[in-house]
Amino acid sequence: MNVKAMSDSTAAELLRLRKWSAIWVIVGAWLALSLSFGYVFNYVAYKTGDDNFAGDGATNAQLLAELMPSAVPDILVSGLPMFGGALAMVVGALVAGNGFGWGTWKTVFTQGPGRSAAVGGSLAAVTVFVFAMMTATLVLCAGVSVAIAVAEGQSITMPALTDLAQSFGAGFLVLEMWALLGFLVGVLAKGPALAVGLGLVWSLVVENLLRGVGSLLPGVETVTDALPGTAGGSLAGAIIGGANGTPGVLDAISGGRALATVTAYVLVAAVAAVVVMRRRDLA
Repeated sequence: MNVKAMSDSTAAELLRLRKWSAIWVIVGAWLALSLSFGYVFNYVAYKTGDDNFAGDGATNAQLLAELMPSAVPDILVSGLPMFGGALAMVVGALVAGNGFGWGTWKTVFTQGPGRSAAVGGSLAAVTVFVFAMMTATLVLCAGVSVAIAVAEGQSITMPALTDLAQSFGAGFLVLEMWALLGFLVGVLAKGPALAVGLGLVWSLVVENLLRGVGSLLPGVETVTDALPGTAGGSLAGAIIGGANGTPGVLDAISGGRALATVTAYVLVAAVAAVVVMRRRDLA
C-alpha cells in the first residue's frame, strides 16, 4: 500500500468530516447526552434531594462523590456502550455509505489512489474522529466536575493518570469498534440510510432482546457473550466495577475477555471493509 496515497486520502477524508454538518450534529448530541446523564441529572437530584431515577436510591454524599473530578474515569465510559456506541456506528455508516450515494468512491477509485489506500485513509480518518470525540468528552467531564467541586466547596482531587488512561483507552476501543462496524455495514449496504437503520436497530434493540432470551436459554447466552454490545458493555463494566445500573454497562464477561473481543471486532471490521471494497462492483 502506498503510504503517501493513504496519508493524502486520510487528510482529504478529515477535511470532509470537518465540513460535514451532520458530523457536528452527532458530536453535539453525544456531548449533550454525556453532560445530561453524567452530571446534570445527578446534580439536580443532589440539589433537590428528589428520589428519582437519577439518584437511583443513592444518598446525597454518594451523588456528590459521583460528580467530583476523581469520578471522571467512570463517567467517561458510562454512556459509551449504549449512546456513544450507537452514535459512533452512525458516523461510520455515514462515512462509508454516503460514498456510494454521492459517487465519491467511484470517482476516487477512478482518479485517485488504489482502493486499499482510499479505504484505509477513510478508516484512519474515522479513527482520528473517534479519538477526537473521546478527547472532547474527557475535557467536558473534567471541566464540569471541577466546576461542580468549586461550586460546592469541595476539594479538587484529580484521578490517577493510570486510571484515566485506562478509562480513555477502553472508551476509545468501544467507540472504535462501533464506528468500524458501522463503516463495514455502510460498505455492505452500499448506502447510508439502510446502514444507519440496521446499525441502530442492532445496537439498541436486537442485542438487548437476545440478551433477554439468553438469560433464559444457556445456549443463546453463549452467543450473546460474543456480541459486540456485550463486549463493549462488559469492558466499560470492568472499568466502573460491575453493571452499576447504567444502560449498556454489563458484567457478563470478564474485562480481559471483553478487551480481546472488542479488539478482535476492530481488526475484523477494518480488514473486512478493505477486502469487500477491493472486490466489489461499485455500479
